[in-house]
Amino acid sequence: MIARTGCTYGRIAEMTNRVGGEDGADLRCAASSLGRWLNGTIPMPAVMAAAVEAFARLLDRPGLTAADLGWPTETIPPPDDPWHGDPVAWVAHLGRDDMLNRRTALTSGLYSLAAATLPDRSHKITDRTGPARRAGQSDAERIRTATEHFGVLDDMYGGGHARSAVAAYLTHDVAPLLRGTTGRARPALFLAAAELTYLAGWMAADSMRTGLAQRYYVQSVRLAEEAEDPIMRSTALRSLAVQAIELGHNRAGRDLADAAADGIKAGSPVRTRAWITGMCAEAHAAASHDRHRARSLLRKAEADLDRADSLPESELFGNYRRTSFNHQVGLTLAQLGDLRGAEEHFAVSVGSRLTVERRSRALIGARLAHVQLRQRHPEQAANTLIGLSDDLAVVSSERTRRILTEIRRTWQPLLTVPKVGEADRLLATLPKP
Repeated sequence: MIARTGCTYGRIAEMTNRVGGEDGADLRCAASSLGRWLNGTIPMPAVMAAAVEAFARLLDRPGLTAADLGWPTETIPPPDDPWHGDPVAWVAHLGRDDMLNRRTALTSGLYSLAAATLPDRSHKITDRTGPARRAGQSDAERIRTATEHFGVLDDMYGGGHARSAVAAYLTHDVAPLLRGTTGRARPALFLAAAELTYLAGWMAADSMRTGLAQRYYVQSVRLAEEAEDPIMRSTALRSLAVQAIELGHNRAGRDLADAAADGIKAGSPVRTRAWITGMCAEAHAAASHDRHRARSLLRKAEADLDRADSLPESELFGNYRRTSFNHQVGLTLAQLGDLRGAEEHFAVSVGSRLTVERRSRALIGARLAHVQLRQRHPEQAANTLIGLSDDLAVVSSERTRRILTEIRRTWQPLLTVPKVGEADRLLATLPKP
């Protein structure tokens, strides 16, 4: 298999570490590790799982298993495909693992590049075994209300706060209602479940539990398909695209963003369409650096946003506002290498955030500081972070923490600059998510 990749031992080790790092695991695989594997050493399960995914990517073989590499299959079972099987069973399984904070990351917990590809056809399941529960419109409304409350907590304190509560609610209250449910309320109930599953994925992604988040998002897509709600389906596909771009899988992210846009062409809220079109701009900028295409999509998103006829608060997701659009423009320009333009838009987005949007302010503020530092303006970056101290102190976001860690690593030679030293000491005192 090593020979078939055409890669050096060092390159394969690097890919293995990257796969583990996507889910927050600090693996220390090196070229010498592959030599030991060839001599018969069996790697630890977490390393083995990451290596299997690394080989699958390098060889473009999504179904690759540990056995294909000559390792015992009982150590890590073959990964399950989240696009197959019963999404209700998937949600219950994911919720249990999340609730207990278990990293079933051997195979099922790692981010899978294969799972970032849409299947040729959906696998809907309309009949389920197990005890039926009587459920109606009131159950759907109750789930939506809970989702809104959990969403407020996420906005204020980040994905690391209350995620286990969301997982418990999904597992113990929502999933049982979906089994055997029939009648007029069924679509509304599955839509409400898709929304809550989507939020669980969003929170897991903010905690850098990337494999878990990906599987939540996929099940949100599939639950939305059972609810026959194309807007919710596109919403979940959009977040799969966001995740792929953030992890550097740009072509997969572009394809997912395009699929999200394809699903909302007719009859969707204009505001939601603007939200998804803006993501397409970032995805195309990342995948092809096509300035013309990216800027054209941004103009289209802005035009839709300007003529949106619904209030942002009327939509649970896709409640796109000008401040969110500025963040999207900043991300797109950063992908195109326009750091000055990205800085301007990030700054506007941070400055116009609502009081409750602490997590967004912290994350975008960290991105603003990082862009300033990349332009060799360390004191500006330091001042930006010092101004965010109240938000950074209470937000539990591993995504934000990773950016801050990179900033601290970059400005180490500049700690004698007073403002930089002050900001670095502030970051050193922040609690870990």
